[in-house]
Amino acid sequence: MQSFGIFKNNLRLTLIRKNKLQYQTIQTNRFQETKDFYAKTLGIEINEETSDVFSVRIGWSILRFQKSIDSCLYHYCFLIPSNSLEKALVWMGKRMDIIEVEDGEKIVNFEEWNADSFYFYDGSGNIAELIVHYDLDNSIKQEFDFSAVLGISEIGIGTNDVESTNSFLEENCHTDFWKGDLIRFGTNGSAEGKFLIANYNKKEIWFPTQIKIKPVPFEVEIENRNKVYRLEYIDGNLRKV
Repeated sequence: MQSFGIFKNNLRLTLIRKNKLQYQTIQTNRFQETKDFYAKTLGIEINEETSDVFSVRIGWSILRFQKSIDSCLYHYCFLIPSNSLEKALVWMGKRMDIIEVEDGEKIVNFEEWNADSFYFYDGSGNIAELIVHYDLDNSIKQEFDFSAVLGISEIGIGTNDVESTNSFLEENCHTDFWKGDLIRFGTNGSAEGKFLIANYNKKEIWFPTQIKIKPVPFEVEIENRNKVYRLEYIDGNLRKV
């Protein structure tokens, strides 16, 4: 599988300072629908645009989509201020369907993380999420619109070995194991920016959907503790660029 050139035109996905995801490239076979979702539904200015690439700047992050023939479905998440969940739910709910979970509820609580979130589909059919981490001091006074989003908070990695994937990140990016376990589902990073590492042989789908967890390709650039690390995930292999 070919790499898709995240680093052209100075575009990057970065974890700045300690574990802040700032640049991410993922693939889509629904290019126009995805561009319309961000530009029209969410009202975000297109940051970069060619015939087969577009990107949007969201807080400290740039999210970049590369046109693909293949259907690749991802899970990613945006961090929002800790006092804005209910307002975000109302604002987003006027523009799209929010995914209902158990008993029709739309907000999910993650007690171990001290976090709440809700989920929706983007224009590609990816499962996207807005999350608040109450341990972070990032509340705001303004009303919520998508300009209040702080940045990319999570990117999911489908793998057959959580422990080795986590070890690769620890050794090559000097990030730390965060929550979960090293067998089925673990996380590497911090509340502000983290990799969700899921063993697709033991955890089949991305909650709360029926989207199968697969080793879909992506590219990232990570700044952690003021150092930059470039990674790509292709054919189930994570490597430093």
